[in-house]
Amino acid sequence: MSGPGHGKGQGGWYERRGKRLLDVLGATTLLVAAAPVLALVALAVLGVLGRPVLFRQARIGRGGVGFTLVKFRSMAPGPGEDAPRLGGFGRWLRASGLDELPQLVNVLRGEMSLVGPRPLPLEYLPLLTPAQALRHRVRPGLAGLAQAAGRNRVPWPRRLALDVRYAARPGLAADLGLLLRCAGLLLRGHGATAPGHATMPRLGAEKPSPARAGEG
Repeated sequence: MSGPGHGKGQGGWYERRGKRLLDVLGATTLLVAAAPVLALVALAVLGVLGRPVLFRQARIGRGGVGFTLVKFRSMAPGPGEDAPRLGGFGRWLRASGLDELPQLVNVLRGEMSLVGPRPLPLEYLPLLTPAQALRHRVRPGLAGLAQAAGRNRVPWPRRLALDVRYAARPGLAADLGLLLRCAGLLLRGHGATAPGHATMPRLGAEKPSPARAGEG
């Protein structure tokens, strides 16, 4: 296979070594710089939603191997649908993307990358076709091609197709561009919810409904 990210040359080196180097340097720098923000958000979650401050969920990692994703909790505890559990504070937290900051720890652990397909819940693994599962040839990421296209407003078929497209050709210039594009969406608070849903519909859901989708 040829093209950026494959074979010999700079593209191949970036995929094999450079991408991980960027992840470690970037995540370390961001964690240090964002430490005061992390502390403030943690206190806000504790004050508004109570304990636990962090939400943990099994997600699909590189090669289809599961890992535990960590993020700030944005919903009230207990069973039930997303909409009533996701108040104004939770909606703001999701729109800002600040709830995702703890995933920088997942990046440092090597479970995620700064750029890659968003990690899906582990229970979605058997729902993917073999072609869609090719998204797992790279580490899942904080930002990605599907997120740059509109975050949760991108419907599942296009979202998964964009994930596979990215996984086939990761590259330094593309990754830096995607980080900038996703940062712009976060600053505008765009795409945090799918049309007709409180968050993001479950994979395979055909009609908009308030059914519980989990902390995506």
